[in-house]
Amino acid sequence: MPAHANAGVDFVPLFLYVLGLAVFAQGTSEFMLSGLVPGIARDLSVPVGAAASLTSAYAVGMVVGAPVMAALGARWPRRRALAGFLTAFIAVHVVGAVTTDFAVLFGTRIVAAVVNAGFLAVAMSAATALVTPERRARATAVLLSGVTLSCVAGVPAGALLGEWSGWRSAFWAVAALCLPALALVFRSAPADAGRRHDISVRRELRTLKSRSVRSASVLAATVNGATFATFAYLAVIATDITRLAPAAVPALLAAFGAGAFIGVNLAGRTAVGRLRRGAVLALWALPAGWAVLAVTSTQAVPLFVVTVVQGGLSFGVGSVLVGRVMHVASEAPALNGAFATVALNVGAFVGPLLAGAVTETTGDYRDAVWVSVGLAVTAVAVAVTTASTTAGGPPGIRPADR
Repeated sequence: MPAHANAGVDFVPLFLYVLGLAVFAQGTSEFMLSGLVPGIARDLSVPVGAAASLTSAYAVGMVVGAPVMAALGARWPRRRALAGFLTAFIAVHVVGAVTTDFAVLFGTRIVAAVVNAGFLAVAMSAATALVTPERRARATAVLLSGVTLSCVAGVPAGALLGEWSGWRSAFWAVAALCLPALALVFRSAPADAGRRHDISVRRELRTLKSRSVRSASVLAATVNGATFATFAYLAVIATDITRLAPAAVPALLAAFGAGAFIGVNLAGRTAVGRLRRGAVLALWALPAGWAVLAVTSTQAVPLFVVTVVQGGLSFGVGSVLVGRVMHVASEAPALNGAFATVALNVGAFVGPLLAGAVTETTGDYRDAVWVSVGLAVTAVAVAVTTASTTAGGPPGIRPADR
């Protein structure tokens, strides 16, 4: 079935759940470093700050890798592209698991991020190409559910595995988890999967000049920046502000992931072309939710409750915005998944960076949550500005003129 065809099946194919399994493994790899930093620093004799930079390396690799790998993968049959990216992902995790050189480990994280970005970009384009327009939001939600499940189960499991068996075991586990996904890609992916050999990367990149694409991308990046500004500091907020035992941190991360999973699946019922009222209201609720978290973070019960709610709101809105980026960039069928991937990871990089700068200045980790408040307010402002340039309707609902 051609990737550029408008027609597709009117249900979510089983193959998309195969892709969701791979995204789950890759999401676990991306986020598990937060629990492995002390062990890596100790084992490889590097400062904690250096070990923590592995997370930034991954985010940068995702941003750079998405458009480059998507453009490369666009000229391959989809089965070859997905299998090739996933094979490389497995290989660099094996190298990372056995190396004793921090520079090599750092390099494997960049390469892993680049091929992860390529896989996700191709997978998101596949998701929207293999279903009817009415099912595209649901198809995108299936993929993003893999990311949220990695927060619920993969990241806490990686942290526990690292504590019991050392950080290298977590790398081995990710590589092993990818093997069944790789086998299923070979088995389940459409043989030609509709990749076109006449794709003009330059023509598709010109889609970025569209006001609607730029607005949707900025909105997605800002919302995700707000999400990860706080997510990056949840563990230290729990131990230093709420005074919870370190053993409670995996449960808090899992609570955030559970909320995110629910939010993504509810968002999957939202149309791609028009943001429904619930998604708009959730966007407007985000700043208030982050403010409540900042104010109540000294108490354990409110911390857990609001964390679940904000996980659901953040990932639910984020999922809708991913679909929106791909919808308004429909004239770039090979690269629209890359545009969405870049937007999300710019936010994932900038949010924690801003939070780190603020908390280092103030010495109060709760200020990371206030950074989320500021970014969420900015997202609402972007939506309002976008709405003012359209032919009416609630903020962010109607696509701007191209």
